[in-house]
Amino acid sequence: MKNQLNYAQLFLRFALGIAFIYAVIDRLGWLGPADGKNIAWGNWQSFLDYTHILVPFLSRSLSDILGLIATVSEAVFGILLIIGFKTRLSAIGSFALLLGFALCMAISLGLKAPFNYSVFSASAGALLLSTTSVYKWSIDNLLIKNK
Repeated sequence: MKNQLNYAQLFLRFALGIAFIYAVIDRLGWLGPADGKNIAWGNWQSFLDYTHILVPFLSRSLSDILGLIATVSEAVFGILLIIGFKTRLSAIGSFALLLGFALCMAISLGLKAPFNYSVFSASAGALLLSTTSVYKWSIDNLLIKNK
C-alpha cells in the first residue's frame, strides 16, 4: 500500500506540474498558433483576452496583471511539483490557484465550464497532494535524508 501511495503522489505531482507547464507554453505560442489543433490560446494576447472574460469585474489592466501573476505562478508551481521541491507549499499554492480559476470560470462562464476542464478535480488533487507526509522521489525527500 505504501508503494502505491508513493507512485500516486509522484503521478499527481507530474500530472499537475506538466499541465501547468503546457498551459504556460501554450499561452506563449510555443505549441502552435491560436487556431491550431489542441491549442487553447496560441499566443499571449488570446490568453489575456480569455483572462478578462473570466474576471470582467476587473479593469483590463488589472486582469492583464492577474494573467501575468497566474502564468508565473503556474510556471513556478509546475517546475517545483515536477522536481519535488517545496512540494507541500507548491501543492497548497496550486490548490488555491486552481480553485480561483474554477470559481472565476463558474461565475463568468457557468458552472459546467470548470467541470468540462476538470479544474475542481485538479484543485482537489493539489489539496490532497499537500497532505502527503513524504514525497518519495523528490528533492524534498533527498534533503530530509541528508539532514
